[in-house]
Amino acid sequence: MDNKTFEQGPIRPPNEARSLLLRFTRNCPWNQCLFCPVYKKSKFSLRSVDEIKQDIQTARDIADDIKALSWSLGEAGRVTDKVISHIFNSANYSDAYRSIAVWMYYGTGACFLQDADNLVMKTSDLVEALKFLREKFPEITRITSYTRSRTIIRKSVESLKKIKEAGLDRIHVGLESGSNRVLKLMKKGVTAEQHIEAGKRVIEAGMELSEYVMPGLGGQEMWKEHAIETARVLNEINPHFIRIRSLRVPDRVPLSRLVKEGKFTLQTDDMIAEELKLFIENLKGITSIITSDHIMNLLEEVEGKLPEDKQKMLDVIRRYQELPEEQRLIYRVGRRGGAYRSIDDLERDPVTYGKIKGLVQNIMETQGKEGVEKFISDMVDRYI
Repeated sequence: MDNKTFEQGPIRPPNEARSLLLRFTRNCPWNQCLFCPVYKKSKFSLRSVDEIKQDIQTARDIADDIKALSWSLGEAGRVTDKVISHIFNSANYSDAYRSIAVWMYYGTGACFLQDADNLVMKTSDLVEALKFLREKFPEITRITSYTRSRTIIRKSVESLKKIKEAGLDRIHVGLESGSNRVLKLMKKGVTAEQHIEAGKRVIEAGMELSEYVMPGLGGQEMWKEHAIETARVLNEINPHFIRIRSLRVPDRVPLSRLVKEGKFTLQTDDMIAEELKLFIENLKGITSIITSDHIMNLLEEVEGKLPEDKQKMLDVIRRYQELPEEQRLIYRVGRRGGAYRSIDDLERDPVTYGKIKGLVQNIMETQGKEGVEKFISDMVDRYI
């Protein structure tokens, strides 16, 4: 058995599913956000440049081993179905081999650096590690990392430019909300104005910026403020990407305590649809791409390029809101169960529609509307 391996963290963005994953830091240096279920029992730590380089070298060695395997299987160095099948069906290969093999198979050229906040590293250390990564993997076309706005504003634009020149192309930031009241309640550790300053610095440094927003984070108490202020902050930044991640609150999330104490009232799916409508209506004067690439989002079709696709996105929300209540329930169950990706799917497969309708009716008869809502929540929370 070949036991070559390297560290990988617990999460990555959905759009980085086919990326090479390398861990530059461990866990989250802030780790206080009430809505976040990740890292809560884990201590943050920096990794030394030597550790990171060793992992990069190991990943390179594994990639070279896989190419050699491909040649031995008659595939001329290409990672084909035959090569993938050989690796995954043999006990002789570690998970690290499987991870690298999948990355080579899809050929995205993308690399995502884990964990939650790699810009917390010294600029010189991050630059050294990035240069080494680019040297060992010249086939990489894009390197991306998570970071926090509070971390970004501690670095000068000149430092951020050095990081960009060393190879970091894109940054993901959890903006979550533009409302200072919501940010404070959620213990985000950042203000709306700091979000704006950080976003502008990243763009000035020449990197792509992806901002995550979280519909539902204002609860029923502050949903309008949350929607309008988040749009205001994004209008100031004009990020390359706006990524929608609707709030979910399973029991293991700290925010669940406030829900149980009656201090935070969750938005329903229908309420979040109205909130999302208000949010998009208030996005003005920007050219961002909106994406909705997560099962937690009810309306995956709410995506497009601003300003030209704004009305199309609002029309998706309107179509959902105009559905009769029973069809909205059927769509929600189908969406949360993975059967539906768009409202049009309601009409595409009568057999699936009939099965979901029967399921909804059965739960309604035995457990009532609350039973259906619990069933839907349980399905969504599986993905967190």
